[in-house]
Amino acid sequence: MLEDYIRQRLKERGILLMAHVVVGYPDLEASFELVKAIVVAGVDLMELQIPFSEPIADGPVILKANQSALAAGLRVDDCFKFAHRVTQSFDIAFLFMTYYNIVFKRGEDRFFAEAKAAEIRGTIVPDIPPEEGESYLAAAAAHGIAPIFILSPTTTPDRLAYLAGFGRGFFYCVARKGITGAKTTFSSELDEFLGRCRKVTQLPLALGFGVSRKEDVDFLNGKVEIAVVGSQALRVLNSSGVEAAGSFFRGLR
Repeated sequence: MLEDYIRQRLKERGILLMAHVVVGYPDLEASFELVKAIVVAGVDLMELQIPFSEPIADGPVILKANQSALAAGLRVDDCFKFAHRVTQSFDIAFLFMTYYNIVFKRGEDRFFAEAKAAEIRGTIVPDIPPEEGESYLAAAAAHGIAPIFILSPTTTPDRLAYLAGFGRGFFYCVARKGITGAKTTFSSELDEFLGRCRKVTQLPLALGFGVSRKEDVDFLNGKVEIAVVGSQALRVLNSSGVEAAGSFFRGLR
């Protein structure tokens, strides 16, 4: 189980790091080398994003990577093959991140069956709320994959309590409303939001949207179990290459 993996990993370090990789960007082989560099750098979990043409939760950096991978001809089949390759190569937890249209078009049961075969442990699909996701949640449960839900500072207490009933693995808390990649000011205001989350769930909490420096990770240590780093790592990759992206993650510890 994903939660068990996280709890066990936390015995070794105070806070875990989760990276975000867009499959097929800049190309499949470069994606694999990027995963390798990041794993060697010491991350604990990794989101593998199946590219989608309209990634509504993502900012311009990740959007451009999605569009580039699709323009190069990447297909969903390629993403499942890639997932199987990396899970067989590296001993950390991998999750799929994508949008519901991808899951729907493939067929929910098929999607989760293939994810299970690829040893994917969880899915982050921001645009499928529990109210509309009964069959999605049933397929995830049938194949033992954790559906990860997103909590934001604007989520009401009643809504937090409702979502808590569907959570598995961990909850993904966003540091602010909006899309990925924008600047976030980490302050004590986060404490109130995270406190509200802690009241409704015993699951580990991850926090993302704006984590870009060691100081951010240090600030979150003791507040959440997982720090999520996405857009900034892509910026480093774009400007300086795979090895620099690995060094960037190594510097977050």
